[in-house]
Amino acid sequence: MLHLVFQSPIQKAVLERFDSGGDVIFLENAVLNLMKGSAIVQYLPNYCAYFALAEELTARGISHTELLSCIKPIEYQEFVALTIKNTVIQTWN
Repeated sequence: MLHLVFQSPIQKAVLERFDSGGDVIFLENAVLNLMKGSAIVQYLPNYCAYFALAEELTARGISHTELLSCIKPIEYQEFVALTIKNTVIQTWN
């Protein structure tokens, strides 16, 4: 399953709904929660893959070096590939 997270701040209840082996993409202001030192890291399950759309990071002045180590910045083409890979998509606003 692919989770698209737009929510900011991100509610702990949303993070608890991520399924094992799932992919998670943080978009819009949700990327503001992904900075090193953020408390969110303690709630991110280690059984998911985490991504942030690079253009969202750039638009908010966040460099890749400022991100939590578990977050992989991706380009739009990779975003599309993840939507094709995952037949079920859940959006969190």
